[in-house]
Amino acid sequence: MASDPMSVNSSAREPPAPPGSGEDEPKYGGYTRFELELEFVQALGNPLYLNHLASRKLLSNPAFIAYLDYLQYWSRPPYLKYITYPGPTLKNLQLLQQEKFRQDIISPDLVDRLRVEGMKAGIDWHRESFPSTA
Repeated sequence: MASDPMSVNSSAREPPAPPGSGEDEPKYGGYTRFELELEFVQALGNPLYLNHLASRKLLSNPAFIAYLDYLQYWSRPPYLKYITYPGPTLKNLQLLQQEKFRQDIISPDLVDRLRVEGMKAGIDWHRESFPSTA
């Protein structure tokens, strides 16, 4: 199937055009490739999802690893502005480039540590952005 990211050499593909670029993107199940890849890359911000990918052995699949490498375009403009939670999303995307992390994310301890770090970062951001008036 041509629309399956693991059936093509993802590293040789160009990123999809961002919205409003005037290009008419084909739709897959009613969504553009931009929308599908944005949804997927944002899911990478969830440590539990990373653990799920590891449990399904996807993080040891060379084609999937190449796809993760290809997705790094999300860390640059103009794509970066579309990510809702860029901190954990891009951190995890970067960590997924490392073989040791792809092996270690199967550990519930690592998943929990990443989850707790993410919650603390959110709390700290909220405190910095909205300081108390007391």
